[in-house]
Amino acid sequence: MESEEELNLEIMELTMTIQEKYPELSEFLGEMPVSIPNTKNPEITIDNLKAYRDTLSSLLANYIREHANDDVHNLKSLIN
Repeated sequence: MESEEELNLEIMELTMTIQEKYPELSEFLGEMPVSIPNTKNPEITIDNLKAYRDTLSSLLANYIREHANDDVHNLKSLIN
């Protein structure tokens, strides 16, 4: 089982990767539903942290996968 500290570290690392390598994704960080709780006094739970970490991870993985295809097409056009 992951601790709160481990999850916070993973979230921080993912966030830093997005900000440093993919700044165009930074605008989505504050708009993620997981980061905007529905209650006035939200409780931070392990499940909430896992959900947020998983959402960040998916956002980054999908972006990299989609743009890797763009990079391959760009390289092919340069070669031809």
